[in-house]
Formats: sequence, C-alpha cells, structure tokens
Amino acid sequence: MKIAIDGPAGAGKSSIAKLVAEEISFVYVDTGAMFRTIAYYFLTNGIDPADEAAVKADCEQIQIGIEYKEGEQHIFLNGTDVSKEIRQEEVGKNASVVARYGCVREKLLQMQRELAEKSNVIMDGRDIGTVVLPDAEVKIYLTASSLVRAKRRYAQLQEKGEDCNLEEIEKDIIARDEQDMNRAIAPLRQAEDAILVDTSDMTIPEVVARIRALAEEAGA
Repeated sequence: MKIAIDGPAGAGKSSIAKLVAEEISFVYVDTGAMFRTIAYYFLTNGIDPADEAAVKADCEQIQIGIEYKEGEQHIFLNGTDVSKEIRQEEVGKNASVVARYGCVREKLLQMQRELAEKSNVIMDGRDIGTVVLPDAEVKIYLTASSLVRAKRRYAQLQEKGEDCNLEEIEKDIIARDEQDMNRAIAPLRQAEDAILVDTSDMTIPEVVARIRALAEEAGA
C-alpha cells in the first residue's frame, strides 16, 4: 500500500509522515533527503548547483544508498552516511535548485518507485501523488501558511542553537515555494484526488490522527 504526502517546504511532511509510519507500521521514505544529498554533493565538491550543465556532467558520479536502522532512514552518498549533514539550511535551499533538472529527477524516480514496490510505504515530497506514485491509495496535500511554516523552522533552528532571522526564513520559504511550483519538470501541485490538510491551526497529534484515519479508511 502506498500513502503519498506532498506539500511545500516547511509544512511538516517529514515529521508527520515519520510519526504516522511508526503508528501503522509502514516504511517511511523521505524523498527530500535524496534531493538534499545530491545538492550536498555539488556544494561539497565546489560545483554550483545552479549550473545545470555542470550538474548534468557530474550527476553520474553520485551513488545514493538508503538503509533503515531501528526504523530510521539513513542516506548514504558514495558510501558515506550523510543523514545529518544534509539537514543544513544551505543544503535545503539548493535541493530545490537541483530538483528542477531532468537528469536528477530521472536518477531518483526509479529508486523511489522500487522502494514503494517492496513495502507498505509513506512517501513524502513535492510530486509523489502526481508523478512518483500516481496510483497511491491515499494522497495528502499538506500545507500551512508561509508565516506558520517560518515560525516552525525558526523554532527548530533556535533549538539547535543556530543564529536565524524569522523574516529571512519566511522569505526563503516563499522563494522555495515559487521555485517548486513553477519548475518545468514535475512542479509542486495538489493532485486532483489528493485531500488537502492545512495544518496552520493544528497540533502535530491532530495532524497525525487525521492522516492515520485516512490511511485506515483506505485499508491500512
């Protein structure tokens, strides 16, 4: 069984999907981590992620592996676990940049579909319900206002002791939304058969309960 969760940056897709997966014993697949890993490769190798020709020329050098340890997804870049490193803010910004390129999306699409064929999965991203798993039994479009998403990200960074500015974070989120929604390949949009869940005024337990109920209605 496949559950697809799409939505803009900072909507809480990963956190929610992970919690729901634990409750209903599904495998959680974080596709955003895959794009972050590719962006991380280029950033750490001195290649501008905005240079499409350079990205295309070096894309074949990237080998991505995924392992699950105690229910947690670990992602490997050319044999090295980079699960923590790819969570940097700069990596997240550039993940949206490399996600525009056909060579990157083609590289990851087959891997994502193969993971979905092996297990009951909850997969989150930008185009899961529209492109990656169009046959998913449950499709959710998870969103929240840009200010709410910025405040959540601000709180996360503060907890880590990182210096950050709420206004700048919201500007970055709006810019990423614009980039994701207007890219030529697999843009972010709500699938016609997806259920909209706006979490602006919901608690995490409320969102988890809502998605779990939808999953159970579909037979999870």
